[in-house]
Amino acid sequence: MDQLAAMRAFVRVVETGTFTRAADLLDMPKPTVTKLIQQLEAHLRAKLLNRTTRRVTVTMDGAAYYERALRLLDELSELDASLTLAQARPSGRLRVDCSSSLAVSVIIPALHEFQARYPDIQLDLGLSDRPADLIGENLDCAVRAGEIVDQSLIARRIGEMQLITCATPDYLARFGTPVHPRDIENGHQIVAYRPALGGRVLSLVYQSLSETIEVNGRYAIALNDGMGYLAAGLASHGIMQLPTFMARVPIADGRLVPLLMDWCTAPKPLHIVYPPNRHLSNKVRVFVDWLAELFARDEFVLSRGASCKPTILPSVPVPIPAKADQLSSSSSA
Repeated sequence: MDQLAAMRAFVRVVETGTFTRAADLLDMPKPTVTKLIQQLEAHLRAKLLNRTTRRVTVTMDGAAYYERALRLLDELSELDASLTLAQARPSGRLRVDCSSSLAVSVIIPALHEFQARYPDIQLDLGLSDRPADLIGENLDCAVRAGEIVDQSLIARRIGEMQLITCATPDYLARFGTPVHPRDIENGHQIVAYRPALGGRVLSLVYQSLSETIEVNGRYAIALNDGMGYLAAGLASHGIMQLPTFMARVPIADGRLVPLLMDWCTAPKPLHIVYPPNRHLSNKVRVFVDWLAELFARDEFVLSRGASCKPTILPSVPVPIPAKADQLSSSSSA
């Protein structure tokens, strides 16, 4: 039995869910794929797949074998690539975890450029704000905002996120406009961000030349996803603190109003992280370099330190909320 060929056939069957599709991708007859799987199961003395006339499902043993086999095949591909011309032309599947907000607002719109530069790289992009298990989920790397808590990971800093406080005109018409960060704790409510369910809600942090203020406002809803956080703010559930790359369009079209622009908000660093025992392949290296280049030229992602004020669209007038003459009375109520 050609065990490598059998492992490759098994992986393709699991990923496609059919022997027919796997055989097409492997460019071999379907009976050959069936025979390879049978030989592999006989060799391992374990049933890897459940077969019916309509579908193929993976057994518990098969699921465990799939994860290890996929890892071994990837490492073998990287080993081959390091000793061939493929090193000069990166190729293969790249598994990256990233927050949905950063991916939707910045990375995905620019991916045509990356794909044109590296057409042989197939990108599998997982979108979630939760901290992924890079080793357990067989990820090549992840984009993370904030300080890196897991010191076992290798991290490369690739930029900073600027933050901006904002709310909808409807919210400000009802509750008034805060002129100081402490106003948020009196008569206002926030949209809360809780990175992990059961964990603590993140405070809003403001800085001046003489002090740092941590604000913990009252909230009606807390979320652990950036896109959901933005949606709750746009639905007038409260004041929120957004990365400027998420706020620029709603501010430009008048759905959000920037607040407390005389106060600094500490930028959050952006890192690419990867496991220490994972070979930094050429495909990972070029993706990391491209992201760093992308963020370096995007003023809404990278803080250049010229000013503590967040960058918004300078040519777009800041919208004035409705009933502006009533704001002072409503805020003091």
